[in-house]
Amino acid sequence: MAVAKTPAGKPAADLSPSFADAVDRYRRYLEAERNRSEHTVRAYLTDLELLLGFVQARGTERLEDMELSDFRAWLGSLDSAGLSRSTIARRAATARSFMAWAEREELISVNPALRLRAPKREKSLPHVVTRAQLDSIFASLEEAAAAGEGGALQARAMVELLYGTGIRVGELTGLDIDDLNTERRTLTVLGKGNKERTVPFGVPAAHALDDWLRRGRPQFSTAASGPAVFLGRRGGRIDQRAVRGTVQKMFAALGGTSASGPHAIRHSTATHLLDGGADLRAVQEILGHNSLATTQIYTHVSVDRLRRSYEQSHPRA
Repeated sequence: MAVAKTPAGKPAADLSPSFADAVDRYRRYLEAERNRSEHTVRAYLTDLELLLGFVQARGTERLEDMELSDFRAWLGSLDSAGLSRSTIARRAATARSFMAWAEREELISVNPALRLRAPKREKSLPHVVTRAQLDSIFASLEEAAAAGEGGALQARAMVELLYGTGIRVGELTGLDIDDLNTERRTLTVLGKGNKERTVPFGVPAAHALDDWLRRGRPQFSTAASGPAVFLGRRGGRIDQRAVRGTVQKMFAALGGTSASGPHAIRHSTATHLLDGGADLRAVQEILGHNSLATTQIYTHVSVDRLRRSYEQSHPRA
């Protein structure tokens, strides 16, 4: 039997036949029946393989032999390894979901994870870029794009769309030409759970997008480009890593912010919409959140900002 590595490291190289078969069946379930994205499936399976590798190292090789003590020991090892409460809570949720599925599939007769409890997630507010910082970012992007170089034109269009619509980076990279309605200034994206939604964007984003499509995209376009809106250096559809790299360099050059990656732009869009008086449910629809509770975190950001302003300016604060 292969020896599993520590839970904070990589999964075991070889799971027992019982575990390996269950993981493969669960993968097919996530892909075919739950329509989970490739990224989500990979994250679930990584957590699952870490769990099963840990249990296997304790001498258990069959699902039906797993006990609640196995799950508790696993979570305890994650805590000892210094993982955050949110990561431990996520992995516990993966374990519960998997074991519930295994019970429905009659792979086990009793679900030992029913009484599994994990630490509450840490409540952390998203990092938000200020409007002044965004003004500086867009000024730099426009200056770089003025020379007409394709990379600069694309960077400007991508960031304008990310902020102008609040879409996820995966939704940005998945955009096709037919998803754009330049007359109405809307785009159609396929979000989580394969749910389609239409999102509006403003005039600056429209100008940046038009510039990219007319002057920048032809510089990168090849037979491999297909209908993709944004392209990599070799002409194929741009990948998420490249977009994250572009945004990260932009924030690094800005300085003075803890914001990191495209999701910080999405957080900023939501917060600025609410600061400007947008309805919470409208913001939920724009962002593509399934639950209003997910969108409500941005109200806390706005209230925090309001409180700081009050305390700084009111004579009896």
